[in-house]
Amino acid sequence: MEYNLADLFESVVDVVPDREALVYVDHPGTGAERRLTYAELDAAANRVAHHLTDSGLLPGEHVGLHLYNGVEYLQTVLACLKARLVPVNVNYRYVEEELVYLYNDADLAALVFEGEFTERVAAALPQTPRLRHLIRVGATPPGAPEPAIVPVAYGDAEAAGSPERGFPPRSPDDLFIIYTGGTTGMPKGVMWRAEDLFFAGLFGGEPSGEPVKRPEELAERVAARGAGLTFFPAPPLMHGTSTLTSFIAFNYGQRVVIHRKYAPEEVLRTIEKERVSSVSLVGDAMLRPLIDALNGPLKGTDLSSLFSVSSSGAIMSESVRAEFQRLVPNVVLLNNFGSSESGSNGRATDDSGPEKGDDSGPEKGFRLQVNDRTQVVDPVTHEPVAVGVPGRLAQRGHVPLGYYNDPVKTAETFFRKGSERWVLLGDMATVDEEGIVTVLGRGSQCINTGGEKVYPEEVEQALKSHPDVYDVLVAGVPDPTWGSHVAAVVQVRAGAPEPSLEEIQRHCRTRLAGYKIPRQLVITPAVQRSPSGKADYRWAKAVATEADAGA
Repeated sequence: MEYNLADLFESVVDVVPDREALVYVDHPGTGAERRLTYAELDAAANRVAHHLTDSGLLPGEHVGLHLYNGVEYLQTVLACLKARLVPVNVNYRYVEEELVYLYNDADLAALVFEGEFTERVAAALPQTPRLRHLIRVGATPPGAPEPAIVPVAYGDAEAAGSPERGFPPRSPDDLFIIYTGGTTGMPKGVMWRAEDLFFAGLFGGEPSGEPVKRPEELAERVAARGAGLTFFPAPPLMHGTSTLTSFIAFNYGQRVVIHRKYAPEEVLRTIEKERVSSVSLVGDAMLRPLIDALNGPLKGTDLSSLFSVSSSGAIMSESVRAEFQRLVPNVVLLNNFGSSESGSNGRATDDSGPEKGDDSGPEKGFRLQVNDRTQVVDPVTHEPVAVGVPGRLAQRGHVPLGYYNDPVKTAETFFRKGSERWVLLGDMATVDEEGIVTVLGRGSQCINTGGEKVYPEEVEQALKSHPDVYDVLVAGVPDPTWGSHVAAVVQVRAGAPEPSLEEIQRHCRTRLAGYKIPRQLVITPAVQRSPSGKADYRWAKAVATEADAGA
């Protein structure tokens, strides 16, 4: 047996076949749900895997998943891994031009797609010559043009495949590709070896303790551990965090609950009904709506089963955490830090954030207790930086092989020191005497105003502590005097008065140095984010620049 994700999943199935593995709840208000045991999910994945190989797909070829959340998503990922095919996530918000780019960049040979997206798939298909096999989930909208390649219905693909295993031996070198970066440029495919992803992204099978020391130990631990935990990844599975959260649960022999789309009131109802233990989400954009529902129509919802709420991809600000903690006092709120390129790097300390109100120094930023594989290094020499000196976060050991089809960005981001592979992340940071890392922000979003560097995340944290600010993004706008000035694009809390720029500046003055305080305020009906809650800084900069030009 190897450190292969399919081998490991099958080893868990064999020791807890009758344990519930996956619960899918459709919403809003439909009542539709599906429940699969580990044995049932295993057989369902086998069927799709055999259909794919029977259709002529060969080990190492790439299969796109252009889907909403559903049983079919995780079933297809498992099917690909079983057949040694490479699963590739596709952002379901992409339009034709973006899909053509991703389908071609990823060299997709097959695509599993939602019926709702038929028209987009049909438009992209003539421009993607390598794509030769289609499987469609659900119905096609009336009048939508059919693709030139006739899709196989997902149910027919399942019915055609054998429920038995019978696959050739697999390898720890089998690939898993996660496409990332669509909000800051064209998406890039991060290539993970199965073994590296197991240890870096899935905690080596043990998120709360020592990783396993041999592959067989995973099933042994599951057999000795009872059921009772339910993991609820709330963001779209098309983003790596939710898929990896699901596999963490599978490796732990526990249950996963998923929704088709994020609907806060339905999330709370499901936590109560399914006795959910742990929810993962993305920052304030997902946590605030839960708070609104608990203060309103879902007041009194029984969340006593909930042990933890964790965030990756964006942080839960201190003011929002405090508000949720008041409503659900026994829950642990965790700001995890990681990326598609690194897996997990660490977790925020309790004193993270610039909202304490007495200093503007970097020690008041997003502070991390990092793992022993993460360092802050000079981006040129790759040597560790001195205490207090800004550098780039980097991680060693179990890291990706690089970006698929992009040797230039691979050479910029991945490097070797001695016998170890390293990845250089996009986040600027400093480290203190105790080894605590302060994340300053993404270097690509850094605002240079009068020679001073401002990281948007720090300013956003200060602004989110204002009682009338519901959500905010910060961007740099060209300025004839300062080069750029700091602009805040703010969504006001429902029913609250619109704050003035002067009021926002007064609020920030005790939390931030003067050069970091916004010089421009733009009120918007809604802050634009990805379906998972990640910031769209290109949109924020465009909105602020347009408003500045019209002022």
